[in-house]
Amino acid sequence: MSSLLDTLKSQISPEMIQNLATSLGESGTGVQSALQTSGVAMLASLASRASDTGFLGQIMNLVKGVGANALGAAAGAGSTYGSSAVTAAGTASSAASQAGSSLINMLFGGNTSSITGKIAEMAGLRSSSAGTILASAAPMVLGALASKVNTGGLTTSGLGNLLSSELPSIKGMLPSGFSVPGLSGLTSSVSNAAMHARDTVRDEAARAKPRGWLGPLVILAVILLGLLIWWFNRGNTVNNAVNTASNAASNAATAATNAISSAGASLGAFFQTTLPDGTTLNIPQNGVENKLLAFIKDPSAQVNTDTWFDFDRLLFDTNSATLQPSSQEQLANIASIMKAYPNVHIRIGGYTDNQGDPAANLKLSQDRANNVMQQLVAMGVDPSRLDAKGYGEDHPVADNTTDTGRAMNRRISMRVTAK
Repeated sequence: MSSLLDTLKSQISPEMIQNLATSLGESGTGVQSALQTSGVAMLASLASRASDTGFLGQIMNLVKGVGANALGAAAGAGSTYGSSAVTAAGTASSAASQAGSSLINMLFGGNTSSITGKIAEMAGLRSSSAGTILASAAPMVLGALASKVNTGGLTTSGLGNLLSSELPSIKGMLPSGFSVPGLSGLTSSVSNAAMHARDTVRDEAARAKPRGWLGPLVILAVILLGLLIWWFNRGNTVNNAVNTASNAASNAATAATNAISSAGASLGAFFQTTLPDGTTLNIPQNGVENKLLAFIKDPSAQVNTDTWFDFDRLLFDTNSATLQPSSQEQLANIASIMKAYPNVHIRIGGYTDNQGDPAANLKLSQDRANNVMQQLVAMGVDPSRLDAKGYGEDHPVADNTTDTGRAMNRRISMRVTAK
């Protein structure tokens, strides 16, 4: 079975490297190095917190968000899974991009700029390019995790065990001198324990003497091996089916990663900005927070009924108004902006695609808009400055005849009504 590192590396295709290198104006070698370092750094940070079940629960929510869209069809289709992998990948693009941004913030937080700077230095790139590559690598990491979770049926504890078991090899892949917060002490302990166990086993083996019962034990082992071979040959049909499904899921993960790599980069590099009340935010260059701030601060930008800003990192449970935990980071940023600009009022708009009953879609869009507004109120925003309205399947921004278009139409937006 391939390791997480192998799964991650297999997703870094020459086409992806070339596309990023061309769009960023960087060398292909530097881009490849930065992609690998970014991915390994995120896996190392994850592995360093493998025993934190609360944190891993949040990571699983992100992974399931990607896995449900990109790998769900493969998990149920088995050997019949085919060209729908591309469609599933397209649908997953937006959600995976948003989840990737959340992953970066959960792992690095205020250290993101430092990590980006290290990646740039190691790969010989501009800091802005390294930030874009880090954003592109995050969905790839989630894709690799989703592949393991889906094919292995992993629970939160199972994911923790997987990360713990691969921690030494992940650490070994980090470039010399590259450190990840919280990793050094833990990896040293793990490494020392592993070496101690290795030496103990080696010494005990050297001191061991042949026993009189060794011969019968070998004979028994041969008999058991023969029985196992018979059993597994008997189950070849089942094994082949399982392998086919596993391969389909792996292929879907690769297809999803290729489709979402450009979407992960679309948010741009994260940077820190200070609000008038002194609050510092870590936000993406092309994210909704930066767009909202630009509108608020621009004296020539007038309040109107046509200027809407789409949230880009909100995730809901399927067919539900329940926000996933990864959404809290962007909601907290919007709440901070609202509190720093007390004259600003906004309307929250909820939208769906045109699938299903229009009345049910309208209710779902209203429930989701209400929930977002309630979350902002819970974070300290005066409710008199907010209102929420569900528009159902009205005002589509993309083609509802495609999976990708429908995914874009399922959105939450906001409009400034006073500033």
